[in-house]
Amino acid sequence: MKEITASEFEAEVVKGGKVLLDFYSTECPPCEAIAPKLEGLEKLFGEEVKFMKIFRQGNRDLSDKLAVKGSPTLLFLEDGKEVCGRLSGGVKRSEVVRELRHLMDKKDIQTIMDSVEPTVTHTDVAILGAGPGGLTAGLYLCQAKIDTTLIDIALPGGNVSTTHMVSNYPGFIDPQPGYLLSHNMSEQTKKCGTTYKVAVDVTQVDLDKKEIVIDEFETIKAKKIIIATGTSPNRIGIPGELEYKGNGISYCATCDAKYFHDKEVVVIGGGNSAIEEADFISKFASKITIIHQFDKLQANKVAQEKAFNNPKIEFKFEHEPRAFKKEGDKMVVEVEDLKTKKVETLKIDGIFVFTGQKPNLDLFDNALDLDQWGYIKTNEDMETNIEGVYAVGDVGSKKYRQITTAIADGTIAAIAITKEIDN
Repeated sequence: MKEITASEFEAEVVKGGKVLLDFYSTECPPCEAIAPKLEGLEKLFGEEVKFMKIFRQGNRDLSDKLAVKGSPTLLFLEDGKEVCGRLSGGVKRSEVVRELRHLMDKKDIQTIMDSVEPTVTHTDVAILGAGPGGLTAGLYLCQAKIDTTLIDIALPGGNVSTTHMVSNYPGFIDPQPGYLLSHNMSEQTKKCGTTYKVAVDVTQVDLDKKEIVIDEFETIKAKKIIIATGTSPNRIGIPGELEYKGNGISYCATCDAKYFHDKEVVVIGGGNSAIEEADFISKFASKITIIHQFDKLQANKVAQEKAFNNPKIEFKFEHEPRAFKKEGDKMVVEVEDLKTKKVETLKIDGIFVFTGQKPNLDLFDNALDLDQWGYIKTNEDMETNIEGVYAVGDVGSKKYRQITTAIADGTIAAIAITKEIDN
């Protein structure tokens, strides 16, 4: 891809016809993830669209003028005018192709995509999921000189990367920001030599054949597979939840708390995530009402003490939400008192839901043995019922799910695989 500076913007972009412009930064994992995808797409679409990049920090005036606030940020322009929305963060190859339709004829795009020759990549171990368990397994394997490929539909870090602060990770006296802890884990594993294929579309997985298809054209063939796909937030399953997700309802305090400065919000849940994140939200919101179905919190005692001593936090124990609605700019929560069965209405600015997690198993067929809660059963080496397929981290059947237990799982699986492959 051709790199330009602000002084060349007029000639190369404003007068350049159809252009995809990537504002990138150094020491930026999402930028590193998108770069090879853009280079590959340039080979396919380069005759129709100019692919260019510009160093954001070195061209701040232009970045500010164009309101580019993060890296990477992809702009799709024709004669200097943006023709569609921007892409930023962990951008997938399919998302770029989708937006190119604003610069090219859809039929031409499809014809070019249909001409792409499938490729096959061989590796010793493929790890599906780049949370703490997957990253730890990758670290141990690459240090054992075993060729390892780490694959994730998002960026590395898993749920840790969206956790405000982690206070119980060994080796740190002070609480660590979740994004920083996960970033350091990822950089350590990458530096060791693990191959990263992140922010990709995983389109097919065959656990028996040990084959994983990503972005519809690349098949990764492995000797062993480690499943480390983690969990996703549970949905409550009441009216309005899906309709207002991302538009008044959030499942990530780190992502969205900053938008509720001096506003009132509701937090649903009573476990560690709900109570710890409520404390974080209180840095922004003026009032927080925690709705919990039981008469006691399930969070750890330290988190409970902080919440009870926080003047911004109030509690509604033995209550459950029954519906979410919207009235103008306000969110409305219908809440039932489980003792009296009386339903009251709370009118607030936003809703945060922290009601547990579910295993991410949509990529797999029904061949895996699962426990009664839908988590993957493993033996003491973290191996599943399918030979050569392992499961680590929160996706596995276990009593406790913590960063440290995920790391332990990844360690065990990697050592077991190392001994097998060495033999």
